[in-house]
Amino acid sequence: QVQLVESGGGLVQPGGSLTLSCAASGFSRPFYVIAWFRQAPEKEREAISCVSNADNSTYYVDSVKGRFTISRDSAKNAVYLQMNNLKPQDTAIYYCAAAFVKGGSEALCYEDRMDNWGQGTQVTVSS
Repeated sequence: QVQLVESGGGLVQPGGSLTLSCAASGFSRPFYVIAWFRQAPEKEREAISCVSNADNSTYYVDSVKGRFTISRDSAKNAVYLQMNNLKPQDTAIYYCAAAFVKGGSEALCYEDRMDNWGQGTQVTVSS
C-alpha cells in the first residue's frame, strides 16, 4: 500500500526558509513522478513542483522558481522541497503526491495525474 507522509511545515518569518520532506513507502512500480502541491485558504490546490525518476527532470511553477528546490533521495525513499525567501503568499497546506507513470515532470505535474496523496503539512509565513 502506497503511503506518503509529509513533514517539516511550520511558522516562519518572511524571508525565512523551510524544508519539507515527503517519506514514501509501498512503491511497487519502477517509474513515478513525485509532486508538491499547495492549497491556500479559499484558493484551489495548485501544483508547485514535480520531479520524475524516469529522466530526473524537475518542474517549478513560475511563482516559486528560483526560491524552491525539489530533490529526491532514492536510498531513503524521500523527496524534499527546500523553500527559501518565503513570502506571506506561500502560506498554504502543502501536499506530497505521486503519479506512477513514466514521463517527464512538467508533462505529468497535474492534480488529475496523481494516484496517491499525503495528508498535508501547514506552512505559515508571517511576521
